[in-house]
Amino acid sequence: MSALRLLAADGRTSGVELRAPDAVTRPDGPLRSRVAYAAAHVVPKPHADNTPGRPADIDWDATLAFRRNVYSWGLGVADAMDTAQRNMGLDAVATRELIARSAEVAREEGGSVVVGVNTDQVDDAHIPLDRIVDAYVEQLHFAEEQGAGPVLMASRHLARAAESADDYRRVYREVLSRASAPVVLHWLGTAFDPELAGYFAPTAAADGSAGWEEAARVLLDIIAEHRDAIAGVKMSLLDADSEVWVRDRLPAGVRMFTGDDFHYVGLIGGDSLGSGGATPASHGHSDALLGAFAAIAPVASAAIQALDADDPDRYLALLGPTEELSRQVFAAPTYYYKTGVAFLSWLNGHQPAFQMVGGLHSARSLPHLSRVVELANAALALERPELARERWHGLLRLNGVDA
Repeated sequence: MSALRLLAADGRTSGVELRAPDAVTRPDGPLRSRVAYAAAHVVPKPHADNTPGRPADIDWDATLAFRRNVYSWGLGVADAMDTAQRNMGLDAVATRELIARSAEVAREEGGSVVVGVNTDQVDDAHIPLDRIVDAYVEQLHFAEEQGAGPVLMASRHLARAAESADDYRRVYREVLSRASAPVVLHWLGTAFDPELAGYFAPTAAADGSAGWEEAARVLLDIIAEHRDAIAGVKMSLLDADSEVWVRDRLPAGVRMFTGDDFHYVGLIGGDSLGSGGATPASHGHSDALLGAFAAIAPVASAAIQALDADDPDRYLALLGPTEELSRQVFAAPTYYYKTGVAFLSWLNGHQPAFQMVGGLHSARSLPHLSRVVELANAALALERPELARERWHGLLRLNGVDA
């Protein structure tokens, strides 16, 4: 293989050998040992006005082809969530169309799809609890009508309006009572969205690290009260200890979907790894609903296939190196991780241009992206290495770097 040019933060360049991807194969049936969703991004038209504040103009062919590729690897798709730039460029009209189109593709491919349900179709920043319930229910019913599983996302409106944990209990009680099938709850930490500080427990400063236990107890109260309405919980606090703590206290039949893009290897592996896992001592495992899996779908699929085959060593050999890549993609400010997901999609040939709605393709520096390339190469996550090299070197030359 040829050399891959890298760019350091001080402007110096270096080279590493471009590695061929591991020989991974698509599964010949459903993945068995874990339920795994890749949280997918959206691809805009390259010629669209992809600038901040403009409506999202989606390249539907590329966006939906990406989802078909995810399904081909045996993974489910989590759509219209933060990876798809909810509250960061994906407007309400585009969100509804994305949910409808993605649900149709899921039916065609025989895949599993869950979609984000939020209150973000309301333009007013501050609304009372009754309007928050109505906004949630409007999106909930639309998702159900499309045949998609709902993920009840954390609402910025609710974070602003709630004065106590009881306000959260009330809103979730009223929304969950109107769900026609079990939903997944979502707890998104402030690393992903600073406006969600204090979610579930406003007086506890539950920011995803300090003070999370009170918020976790409120979440568990909501689940206990509405057990039949809850299929699972997605936790995205980037804190393995808090996830395991909640996971160990979930009622039977309620899944923990890890959204921890820093520690997913040990959390998903769980007690299957024995002493080889990095997760704190615990029974069981987490399932997965990860933006990182959109960036590494073939490797993620192969790793879960290894667990299906009772081969934890191969699971660790495959998925372990991807965690450093994910930590780079999700580095602070973490909410710009979508840029890395779209960048890898472009390098791997899943979209024609490195463009994002809202101009978010400019949210990371060239040295940051260079490190993404380096780690993707090391983790064997470049699906078409020569194409990735050609595209990356072209981007470097465009920016005045000799490649």
